[in-house]
Order: sequence, then structure tokens, then C-alpha cells
Amino acid sequence: MKNAITRSIAIVLILIISIGAGFLIDNICDGIDRKTHPLKYTEYVEKYSEMYSVPREVIYATIRTESEFKSNAVSSAGAVGLMQMMPETFLWLCEKNGEELDAGMLYDPETNIRYGTYYLSYLYSTFGLWETVYAAYNCGPGRVKEWQKNENYADENGILTDIPIKETANYVKKMTDAVETYKKLYFKEIK
Repeated sequence: MKNAITRSIAIVLILIISIGAGFLIDNICDGIDRKTHPLKYTEYVEKYSEMYSVPREVIYATIRTESEFKSNAVSSAGAVGLMQMMPETFLWLCEKNGEELDAGMLYDPETNIRYGTYYLSYLYSTFGLWETVYAAYNCGPGRVKEWQKNENYADENGILTDIPIKETANYVKKMTDAVETYKKLYFKEIK
């Protein structure tokens, strides 16, 4: 009888320790994720998320993936700022929006987030799936439209099944993972 009680107590203690360790590890992982997936420029993200109907987690994931929140970032291809917009794309969007802005404004966080979000919204209205939007954001909508017509890369509904450019395929995965991490950390739906 004494052995059975001792064994039961040991099992309960092991369970309590295991559950506690699980919570501790979860909190440590969340803390690391919060460091690598911060919320910065929230005023602009909130404003343009609402204005252009783009989920906040998509905007944050784009900024994190593109520039790691460095407003002065410039890619080897010439993309500029937080959301790494190409100056030509920015000027085209400005014209579409009826504005005349200098491409140097891409270094301004608010302008970059505004037009990057506007571009994401435009791409979403064109493609209707976020994964396809991520691919188009990375390699251009023209190339993605060509893939959608090719049965080697898309199904009969135009949903990409294979991305032939490894960099773009990796980008889509990074974006999808970052969006999920932002959702988990900051944008859980309360039910």
C-alpha cells in the first residue's frame, strides 16, 4: 500500500514538473519569437492596414522578411526601405494614386509602409490568395501570371503548386511562417 502511494505521488510530481517545464519552454520560445518578430511602426501599420484592408500580420511579416525593420535598407536589386519597394513600382503606384512623390520618399517609414501596404492590397485584389501575393511581391506579378497559365506550376484554378524560382519559393515559405508567428504572438482571435 505504501509503495502504491509513493508511486502515485511520484507520478503526480512528474506530471506537474512536465507541465511546468512545458509552460516554461513555451514562454521562452514566445520570448525569443517576440524579439525576432517585433511590433514596430504600429501607428502606420494600424492606419494602412485598415485603409487598404491588409491584415496587420501580413504587413509586419513583410517588413520583417524584407528589411528586418531597417528603414534605410537597400537590396542588391535596388529595392528600398522597410518593405523593400522598387522605385519604379513606387512611382507607378503614386501615379495610380494621383500623387507625385519622389522615389527618395521610400526611406520615410510612413510612406514606405503606406505604399507597400497599398501594393499588397493591389496584389491581393489581383490574385486573391496571400501565398500568391507573396510570390508576386517577390518576383513580380507578370511572372506569377505566367506561372498560373502553366500546368507545371499551377492547377486549373491558377493556384500555384510549384514555384520554379527557388528564391521566390523560399520567400513564400518565410512569409507564411512569419505571418503565422505574428498571428500566434499578437493577433490571436478571442472567441
